[in-house]
Amino acid sequence: MTYPEPSTPTRADGDIDGHPDAHVDVPGAAPVDVPVAWRQRAKTFALPAAAVAVLVVVALLGMGIVSRDTGELHIPGAGTTTLLRSVFLAALFLHLGEIAGHRLARSVPGAPEVRPPVWGISLSLAGAAASFGQIVQMADLGGMTFTETYATDPGGMLLLQANAFLAAAACVWLKRPAWAVVPLAVVIISEAVRAHPELDTPEIGIALTTVHLTASALWTGGLVYALRAMHLWRKGAGSGPGPGRTLLGRYARVAAFLYVALAVTGTFSTLRRLPLDDIFTTAYGRTLLVKLALFVVVSVLALVARARLRRKQSGHRKVDQDAAARAARAEVVMLVGVVAVSALLTVVPTPTW
Repeated sequence: MTYPEPSTPTRADGDIDGHPDAHVDVPGAAPVDVPVAWRQRAKTFALPAAAVAVLVVVALLGMGIVSRDTGELHIPGAGTTTLLRSVFLAALFLHLGEIAGHRLARSVPGAPEVRPPVWGISLSLAGAAASFGQIVQMADLGGMTFTETYATDPGGMLLLQANAFLAAAACVWLKRPAWAVVPLAVVIISEAVRAHPELDTPEIGIALTTVHLTASALWTGGLVYALRAMHLWRKGAGSGPGPGRTLLGRYARVAAFLYVALAVTGTFSTLRRLPLDDIFTTAYGRTLLVKLALFVVVSVLALVARARLRRKQSGHRKVDQDAAARAARAEVVMLVGVVAVSALLTVVPTPTW
């Protein structure tokens, strides 16, 4: 028996010595489908691009749309404030969701050891920058110095939030990411206090907003982390669809309780702050209706994803997981819209009884 002379392995798909990016022309081989790689990259960046587009559109056009023909006073810098508050909420939700999602991923049996890259430092720095940006804007619009801005109640809360975000980033940098829960809790509570300065039973409003923000963060950020983990595990050799399916299923069970918490706290907060007669005639009421409509769409997408995930017909597991992941990605885009509208809701004038 004779063996051929050793030579550099050459394959039709261009894999040379383990380098898949090196392409060669092989006589008689099928040409490499270059657009496939571009389509994969486009799919990877489609979700972040859609999220950024939603935030920018709501920030630039939202106030003008919801306040049209209401007779309410114009709020200076409303678009900039909405964009800064959108970044603030997104950083808070994604960081807290990353912590919870990492803990949930560790409980999945047979899951690969690899985990999605940690975003905590970048997210918290973005949150701190958004808080400082609002302080700068307050000082500029009010003609105040930074010291005078810090002395006001809203300025003091923003400064506390910025420092809490920096503390959360420091926890991640010190390799103690779970410790970031404490400063992030400070951010949530301070935001609840800032949003309820009323003299009549503010403690009830603070409690409702604290639960609402926490549930929103765990739902939104947890779903993003679950999708990131599924995408990463799908790339892993031999991991199969099982761990990703299990992770999404466990997240779905937690999300059911979060959904109830969001619905209950959102309803009671609305009844406390918005007279029913002002729903269609105020910017606050119209914004709330848009948020409610988006929440309904998110609920439908969540039910679709969970229904597809529960399908267990033999031979269709991979297909079911892909279908559930597509519905979950659409749910993320809608949740970004909810975050942006929620940020707008903190900017529009609040109606009074």
